[in-house]
Amino acid sequence: MSTNQHLKTVEQRLLWLSHWMIHNANHLRAKEDGIKIGGHQASSASMVSIMTALYFSALRPEDRVAVKPHASPIFHAIQYLMGNQTREKMEAFRGLGGVQSYPSRTKDIDDVDFSTGSVGLGVAITSFASLVQDYIAAKSWGADIPQGRMVALVGDAELDEGNIYECLQEGWKNDLRNTWWIIDYNRQSLDGIVREGLFKRVEQIFDAFGWDVVRIKYGVLQRAAFQEPGGEKLREWIDDCPNQLYSALTFMGGAVWRKRLMDALGDQGDVTDLIERRTDEELAALMENLGGNCVQTMADTFASIDHDRPVCFLAYTIKGWGTPIAGHKDNHGGLMNKTQMAAWQDHMGVPAGQEWEKFATVSDPEVLQKFLDAAPFFAKGRRRFTDDKLPVPAIEMASDREVSTQTAFGKILDTLSKGNSALADRIVTMSPDVTGTTSLGPWVNRRKLFARTPQDDTFINENIPSTAKWEFTPEGQHIELGIAEMNLMLLLGAAGLSHSLFGKRLIPVGTVYDPFVARGLDALNYACYQDARFLLVGTPSGVTLAPEGGAHQSIGSPLIGMSQDGLAAFEPAFVDELAVIMGWAFDYVQRDGEGDPDERTWLRDETGGSVYLRLTTKPLEQPVRRVNDDFRQGAIDGAYWLRKPGPNCSVVIAYQGAVADEAIAAAGMIGEYRRDVGVLAVTSADRLNAGWTAAQRDRARGNADAKSHIETLLGELPRECALVTVIDGHPATLSWLGAVAGHRTIPHGVEHFGQTGTIGDLYRHFRIDRNALAESVAMLTAGDRQISHQSM
Repeated sequence: MSTNQHLKTVEQRLLWLSHWMIHNANHLRAKEDGIKIGGHQASSASMVSIMTALYFSALRPEDRVAVKPHASPIFHAIQYLMGNQTREKMEAFRGLGGVQSYPSRTKDIDDVDFSTGSVGLGVAITSFASLVQDYIAAKSWGADIPQGRMVALVGDAELDEGNIYECLQEGWKNDLRNTWWIIDYNRQSLDGIVREGLFKRVEQIFDAFGWDVVRIKYGVLQRAAFQEPGGEKLREWIDDCPNQLYSALTFMGGAVWRKRLMDALGDQGDVTDLIERRTDEELAALMENLGGNCVQTMADTFASIDHDRPVCFLAYTIKGWGTPIAGHKDNHGGLMNKTQMAAWQDHMGVPAGQEWEKFATVSDPEVLQKFLDAAPFFAKGRRRFTDDKLPVPAIEMASDREVSTQTAFGKILDTLSKGNSALADRIVTMSPDVTGTTSLGPWVNRRKLFARTPQDDTFINENIPSTAKWEFTPEGQHIELGIAEMNLMLLLGAAGLSHSLFGKRLIPVGTVYDPFVARGLDALNYACYQDARFLLVGTPSGVTLAPEGGAHQSIGSPLIGMSQDGLAAFEPAFVDELAVIMGWAFDYVQRDGEGDPDERTWLRDETGGSVYLRLTTKPLEQPVRRVNDDFRQGAIDGAYWLRKPGPNCSVVIAYQGAVADEAIAAAGMIGEYRRDVGVLAVTSADRLNAGWTAAQRDRARGNADAKSHIETLLGELPRECALVTVIDGHPATLSWLGAVAGHRTIPHGVEHFGQTGTIGDLYRHFRIDRNALAESVAMLTAGDRQISHQSM
């Protein structure tokens, strides 16, 4: 049996298994709530030939693939056929413990390279993964990695996503290579038919950015028909047929195809003969034999690429190809009903009771198994790599003067850049056109910028003084990005998976203006969902960036840090806190879950994750050198007592971040009439809250001894003590502290867009200054007196 015959057999098995999995979930499996499970049968069918040719003919073990979200059932069927997925999980598709709706690195057991789901992001990350591959290969410690192709299977509607075009420009700037995007051009989206002529615009865009564009429009049957007498006229009709009409005719079938073609092309002798020589079934097969639905054509096309330039394959397909719902405009989320499935099962030749059998319709299973075993992509088994952890050198910085956390961050990196640690060699920094203004300049000056081809700094060559040494070299450790935050987050995600994708660990550090974290939030969430590991530094932050106005002042970013899974968020006020946290963070991003759970805080620290630092440009007078364990551990766990409360404490001021000086000053002001005032330095509301909720869950499970770090800290306070919280951000970040032990709480923070002014102006305006905090305490005092008077 020839390779093409084997590919056709595999294609038909994948088509059946994927559709049966969806049908089982929606029509056969018991339901508790009665709602549709879904599963995108039609969107899977349009990709089956492409994915068969790709996985069983074109791919090598070093290649990586991002599967379009709605082709997830085909991907899982491939893994099931190869023994990498279980029937049990296939039967539980979209159910608890079953295969995921969309391919997931962290939720699925099969070998997912890139998670997909939020459309467009899985496409774009492949270009950044290729850039990361080049970055690693240019280093002495990474020159041995094989050069794989980063492949994205793209739904044509995904081309509406703006982040795709942002990454195209970045790829052009960085001499992108080894990247394939295969567009499933079925011309149907969720709401309707894709606009006419879209492919022409697509080709122009990709061509402008230096991609090769390969249009795959006709399958083997069509190309053969075009060689027959009258075939050229048939080709012209196909080329001129509107998308909607072609889809509608496909749904209606061979008899309707015949009538429409005869009406348009009949009585022309050779064309009429071409049509009449075919039965209705054969005519339908011919007209539906577009290039993307022809496994032989796709395999031959992939094999014809003999260079490493980026390639965009525009594969014409029919949504729902090979099924009774092919071509219908409502079939994006549509499903075959039981009657349709029964008829289709008979058409596919699958015996009753053998629906889950891998080789149910295969005449010689042993021969097909040998073909599968020989598929290069699967030849070396699973392709998840690991790399050794890098030791973290001591990170210390003098704090005997006024300095901002943003400046301190730059100095810490600069200190690392002067050393020769393995960690420093694996750090790669990146920033969306704000390298200098986020304090990365000294690091870049010493460690240079990355480019595969060296580029001199013209200013240096022309003897023009400049603080920035903008020299590009293959040894460089900073990747220059344009002003697009989505690209930053996607590159962080790709670099943060380097240990798994390429077997070489990177420590990615990305900086961004804190208010613009939200501009890349979808990609940030996507990176965390994949369990990518990186440090994200948002700076400068808050209304403390006073002269810049509301557009550059962040409000909700602390809440983003608290709510984002896979991201430990910190907002240190002082340099020694930052040094401790960064030292911990460099280790935390390398953890793999192998350690024992630490019930001291009830955080999942053994699993590791990414880290977000919210920093500012406001210099603060630094405290005396602190080296005690309580301080260091408290800074990591999320809080420590800057001023420990006395036994008769009636007020605690809890702060996070740059407003530390206001909180400290307010505590001094109220100390004249309030005894034993405490000051709680919060470095991470995120970690405090996560530990608290985790301890509550464990107590609900019967562990009465579960107690989180914040419960331990606040458990020392008298019941009648009040909390005044303050942050240069949304007050909800800290207002929940009152719920921990039932203390009255007055939260201070920023809820509305800021404006220009001095820091003092804005602090007073938003009532996060020392006087406002003291006034809140006075209000508490007045309230206490009123309650006392009423009780007499």
